[in-house]
Amino acid sequence: MTSDKRVVVIGGGLAGLRLAQRLGPAAAVTVLGEETHAPYNRVLLAEVLAGRYAPEVTALPAPGPALRRGVRAVRVDRDERAVHCDDGTVARYDTLVLATGSNAVLPPLRGLFEPEGRDLPDGVHAFRTMDDCLALSAAVRPGARVVVIGGGLLGVSATRALAARGAQVVLTQQGERLMERQLDADASALLHAHLTGLGVEIHTECRVRGLLTTGSPAAPLPGLRPGPRASNAGEADSSARPAFEDRVRAEPGKRRGGTKTPRKVTGVELADGYRLDADLVVLACGVRPRIGLARAAGLDVRTGIVVDDHLRTSDPRIHAIGDCAEHAGQVYGLAGAALEQADALATLLTGEPTQYTGTRALTRLTLTADGDRTLDLAAFGETTALPGDDVVRLADATRRTYRKVVLRGDRLVGGVLLGELSTVGALARTWEGEESPDDLFHLLTDDGGH
Repeated sequence: MTSDKRVVVIGGGLAGLRLAQRLGPAAAVTVLGEETHAPYNRVLLAEVLAGRYAPEVTALPAPGPALRRGVRAVRVDRDERAVHCDDGTVARYDTLVLATGSNAVLPPLRGLFEPEGRDLPDGVHAFRTMDDCLALSAAVRPGARVVVIGGGLLGVSATRALAARGAQVVLTQQGERLMERQLDADASALLHAHLTGLGVEIHTECRVRGLLTTGSPAAPLPGLRPGPRASNAGEADSSARPAFEDRVRAEPGKRRGGTKTPRKVTGVELADGYRLDADLVVLACGVRPRIGLARAAGLDVRTGIVVDDHLRTSDPRIHAIGDCAEHAGQVYGLAGAALEQADALATLLTGEPTQYTGTRALTRLTLTADGDRTLDLAAFGETTALPGDDVVRLADATRRTYRKVVLRGDRLVGGVLLGELSTVGALARTWEGEESPDDLFHLLTDDGGH
């Protein structure tokens, strides 16, 4: 690659900026970033919401003149090798990199949108971008009744942050347990107890069906009845969810025209007919890769934009990395994978032979609270054993710690740790290297098992 080779990166997030940083002067790089904010680390948004970090603390390293902020790519012309932007400009490329990320998923809730409408009711928030975070932070007050829909990693993070702000939080989850993608049943139970200790009301195995709002005709939802707070609540059904980008580009409650009174959320309707009162509702129902540009350009897409071991799409001049990329049938949606893909692609584009063979993802989360109520957790690989697997589990109720690893033959295939993470580095290195754990108790404990 020569320094006059034009590399255009669509997406000013973690993956896109990492690639631009790694390429440096080796190419003429242009990064098109849709958000107007200075680039930030999305992982830290929960700390901003909790009031522990100012927004500027989340800033990523300054990208310099390569980044064009507040510019949205609207069309890719593969024949002309050009990207058309919403401000009328055209960015021409020799190599194009799609780092478009993902968007919050909006669940199919009755009352979320009016017929043919595209505006969320006042008080209903996604939690994906800095704008989402700042809007929710401005709206929350001590004592505010908040319903968080979704008990995955994002929902748990938002719940902890809102509880730290003094809100009365109800966390709803359709599945059997919290963070079921990362945690086994025992670890999830400890997480459940920790959040309950912070004053959070948690309901699992029950689906949310709709929202109650003011400012619009209040036709009753069929089959629903008023009642007290339910004993169970849940995340909305995940099927047929529209992507956030397809429905909403305005702030919650903002009207696109006319003088009609904005709707305001007042509660949540559960599938069993009960209602939860709410001043605010947070939608934490997962994310979906942004593949609209790629699909419109005729590239191969499935869940994400399909790439090979060189992170190439079906057009050899176009690559994809980060949350939007699907490699070997997997979309990671994790910061670690985005950084590894950016590094691998930078190596390839500068002429060094390499292959991206996938990422072994480690999930870490710190649930900070007042006093001694902080909970650290980490999970990697397969945390639920298959028939024939061996499991080693250490639990200490006094210290509120839990450690578990899953062994398949002589190989470590996964693990989960809560409360004390001093050994997670050694465990993760053994897992990533597919090494045989020589001294399992040494890996699991601080004292070598003694």
